[in-house]
Amino acid sequence: MDNNKRMVTVGVFVLLGIIIFIIAVLTLGGQKKTFEKKSTLKAIFNDINGLHEGNNVWFSGVKVGTVKKIAFSPDAMVEVIMSIETKAMQYIKKDARAKISSEGFIGNKIVVIFGGGAHSPAVSDEDILAVDSGLSTDEMIATLQQNNKNLLDITGNIKTITERLMNGEGSAGKILSEDKLANDLQSAITGFKIASAQVQRITSDIASYTSQLQLEGSLTNNLIHDTVLYSRLKSTASQIQQASMTIKESSDNIKRITGNIENVSRRLDSTGSPVGVLLNDEEAGGNLKITLENLQSGSKKLDENLEALQHSFLLRGFFKKKAKEKKKQEEIKLKTSSQ
Repeated sequence: MDNNKRMVTVGVFVLLGIIIFIIAVLTLGGQKKTFEKKSTLKAIFNDINGLHEGNNVWFSGVKVGTVKKIAFSPDAMVEVIMSIETKAMQYIKKDARAKISSEGFIGNKIVVIFGGGAHSPAVSDEDILAVDSGLSTDEMIATLQQNNKNLLDITGNIKTITERLMNGEGSAGKILSEDKLANDLQSAITGFKIASAQVQRITSDIASYTSQLQLEGSLTNNLIHDTVLYSRLKSTASQIQQASMTIKESSDNIKRITGNIENVSRRLDSTGSPVGVLLNDEEAGGNLKITLENLQSGSKKLDENLEALQHSFLLRGFFKKKAKEKKKQEEIKLKTSSQ
């Protein structure tokens, strides 16, 4: 009975151990995704910065596989073979890139797959990804050291500037140490503010005036947009210009006529011309009057003589014939005008 009890107890403990072992294997396999179906992707690096087999592979912040194998290629490059979950392959594009990174600042090295166009096809098994040479930890530390050195230099310069300001050196130091200079500077700034306010007010007035010029119905707006009004104004300007030219020509003619009148007036006042003699010489005017009276008297006598000749029996036929011809011509003209 004791032996049977001991065997049962040992069997129970062995069974519990086996169960715990199986649970541990399944748990670790689930964490490592050992039982997932896998595909293979490759990437060739110049330097893997301490990457080891079994390190994780991440895509978009999600673990999608592990580093399966690391080997040298014929051209002395390092070929990294990655075991990737098959179900994640559809999301990784052929133009995606791989780079070496780390989990945290000084954590384990990992391979990060990133990028890829939305319209690019998905990768296939055994595809080789392009690589992106990211900064290594040593390079990052060197960069930080250089930045620290630059920061120390900047701090030293700031310290020097502060000491000079406190000692009143330079324009800024004098402004800080001398009250009069600071007051003058404040007065200048106040004047500048006043001038700036005036400029702003003037600018606002100009903007307001410009907006009024652009109001519909205003003269300027009509001149800019109303082509009919513009053409009318242009035609009016042309007419005004022609009228100005006509007025100028008239003015020139008036000046010329005035000059001629002055010449005539001078000649009338002069005794060198016949009209001047008549206007200025009374004796010549009297003689001309007598001559005109004689001409009028002679003309009257000539009319009487002509009338006497018409009644003379020698010339009576001639004058009758002339009267008939004249009457005949008048009748012909009346017929022609009536037709």
